[in-house]
Amino acid sequence: MLKLDSISLVQFKNYQQTAFTFDNRIVGIAGKNGVGKTNLLDAIYYCCFTKSYFARSDGQNVWRGAGGFRIEAHFTLAGEPMKVVCILRENGKKEFLLNDEPYEKFAHHIGRFPCVIIAPDDIQIITGGSEERRRFLDALLSQLDATYLQHLIDYNKVLQQRNSFLKSLAEKRQADMGLLDVYDEQLVHYGNYVHGKRKSFLQEFIPAVQKFYQQIAGVEEPLHITYESQLLQYSFPDLFFRFREKDMLLQRTTGGIHKDDLDIRLQQQSFKLIASQGQRKSLLFALKLAEFEALKNAKGFAPLLLLDDVFEKLDEHRMHNLLSQVCLENEGQLFITDTHEDRIRKHFGQLVGSYQVICL
Repeated sequence: MLKLDSISLVQFKNYQQTAFTFDNRIVGIAGKNGVGKTNLLDAIYYCCFTKSYFARSDGQNVWRGAGGFRIEAHFTLAGEPMKVVCILRENGKKEFLLNDEPYEKFAHHIGRFPCVIIAPDDIQIITGGSEERRRFLDALLSQLDATYLQHLIDYNKVLQQRNSFLKSLAEKRQADMGLLDVYDEQLVHYGNYVHGKRKSFLQEFIPAVQKFYQQIAGVEEPLHITYESQLLQYSFPDLFFRFREKDMLLQRTTGGIHKDDLDIRLQQQSFKLIASQGQRKSLLFALKLAEFEALKNAKGFAPLLLLDDVFEKLDEHRMHNLLSQVCLENEGQLFITDTHEDRIRKHFGQLVGSYQVICL
């Protein structure tokens, strides 16, 4: 089992210097808006992913007026104690250490302490553009497969180089097609692996999402999810050949795995256009619970589950079904935030005998 025993924060977001000890598998974090409930969850996420879930740059997570921050977390994994430390120096350099040994590449840490987070803005996975669904899928697969993560990093790096080259062609009278061929070969190498992993993984993942959706909704609804990729119709080399003229005209790469998407439909119509708020929330939780299950099956133990402000916009029936899944059906450690302590205690008291509530 994976368990977070304690965490200390120094100059992290709104915490100047604070420490928390977690003595239960189920932990509620209660307090008014703005006191730091979400920030505490983000600190936990940092220790699993080496970065914030909510902020794009590390500098955005520093206590006002300070030069850097420090997070230290103590885990127990399969009975072994482990210490994780993340330090952002005043010069902007970030260090990440496991048991006092620094990582050469932060990517090597991803997946060691698997974690699933559900936050209010995650509804963008349902209602937003294709990049939101790819980001969700990539975060999940990166925890399952280190090679996937590295190939994805390399693909995106070459993609940026190729796009920069396409933009530079507009300023040149003669185009060096040889260099473009080199970029294409590299994208084919990295992209084929990523596409293959996505395709095979989704064959089992999509039915799991549909199963959880029906359980949370409590009724049978015709939900259909399909993997969309240009590579299901063309091979990578053929794709680049067909799109080359268009790429040169638009000065960006218009074909590849960075265009993949999940097409989600309800009653044969676009889900995000016709679904209610409750249905959207149910699908979001179904995606996250399927992620949780996939990580648990692959790792042999349950990941940490972080739920931020999930009580809002869910009716009592859906809320009970969700908490039954995360509290009773899984043995992993759960952290859940809410503005009302009594609401946390009410729901936990109905489902489990032992839990911890931290009031901020």
